[in-house]
Amino acid sequence: MKKILIVGGTGFLGFHLAKYYLKKNFRVISLSRKKPKKIRHLERVRYIFADISKKKELINALKKIKNINFIVNFGGEVEHKKIKKTLSTHYGGLKNLSNFFIDQKIDKFIQVGSSLEYGETKSPQKESSPLKPRSIYSKAKACSSKYLINMNKKYKFPMIIIRPYQVFGPYQDYNRFIPTIINSCLKNKKFACSNGIQFRDFLYIDDFINCISYLLEKNNLKNNIYNVGSGKPLQIKKIIHLIKKKIKKGLPEFGKIKLRPDESMITYPDISKIKKDSGWKPEILFKEGLNKTINFYRKNLL
Repeated sequence: MKKILIVGGTGFLGFHLAKYYLKKNFRVISLSRKKPKKIRHLERVRYIFADISKKKELINALKKIKNINFIVNFGGEVEHKKIKKTLSTHYGGLKNLSNFFIDQKIDKFIQVGSSLEYGETKSPQKESSPLKPRSIYSKAKACSSKYLINMNKKYKFPMIIIRPYQVFGPYQDYNRFIPTIINSCLKNKKFACSNGIQFRDFLYIDDFINCISYLLEKNNLKNNIYNVGSGKPLQIKKIIHLIKKKIKKGLPEFGKIKLRPDESMITYPDISKIKKDSGWKPEILFKEGLNKTINFYRKNLL
């Protein structure tokens, strides 16, 4: 029975990956700072707790776990206004994790980076595009990418870096764009939003999880960087109108939130590389994924 360690396994992405690998009869270990919400608790997952930015704490949490095959790192502070914690968990935590596993015979380490590493680089963004991060979070992710690339060059550390765009679906917290709009419309309340002229790339959670499974389980895929998204940008305003139409409620107040002066109007990836190398491609249409997501939030409150 193979073992997978999911760092950040109690979050939205980690929960879905854990659920997927339980069905594949893996031994699933979740490493996080906090216990999972009740709705995201999985009975057969082994939950361990540590702050990955604290080296000794991390070593103590992991030293009894042997023979891990795969590691997927979603870990890091989610409130990016906490500057020191964002830097220490996303960059410092990655260094601590990779150094812990450097002498262990792992099959693969997937670092979940961010599309924001590209910053102001024009779309469609390619893996070869220059990194121009602007926020502390994106800078921490970019530094993590560079660190892992050097680890691979020096020690043949078996890594893959993925840069996901906006992943959405059931069980996501309300502090993300699509759940926020759905929640506001279900409650038929007024909600402030921008003028919505921006275009962004959205990928349904099942496609994202399938992508990770392709990358983990195909032996010839390692030591590379991949963009993960749909490759088809959608306008924010149209998404808000679509959600409102499907729910038949909601009072968006367009233009109440001002766009940042440096905000990109269109952001989406070139996904030709991952398609070519792995054979993966998105299968779920945006409207199909949105219907599933709305149906989930009709029945569940997080």
